[in-house]
Amino acid sequence: MAAVADPLFRLACAPGVLAAAPDGWVATMLEEGEVALLADDGGLDAITALAHELDMVTVPLLRAERTADAAAKPLVWIAPSFGETAAAWAHERGPMTLLVEAAGPLSDDERRRVERFTVILGRQAE
Repeated sequence: MAAVADPLFRLACAPGVLAAAPDGWVATMLEEGEVALLADDGGLDAITALAHELDMVTVPLLRAERTADAAAKPLVWIAPSFGETAAAWAHERGPMTLLVEAAGPLSDDERRRVERFTVILGRQAE
């Protein structure tokens, strides 16, 4: 998988969320975006397995932040749950942000929601 020159968005999630996606779905989502993984119970083995699946030699890991500041890039953030603070942060930050609550692999509806979000970003970039 080739790196995107200037990605439109960042997809942040644990590797297990993407591991069970239908063939080609992750690669299609990352045609205009980049992934930043969050460590989960699968540890380095899960990250390595996903990197192999995506044909990536290196995989960015999302660092923990001490403040609510984040890069000015639109964000798709997938996590088991979000509190009120995260929801308010996502609503108030300048770049578009999609929070998706999923403890495991994404459902068809959740994948369609992410796809709609990335299509909107692509249209805004035109």
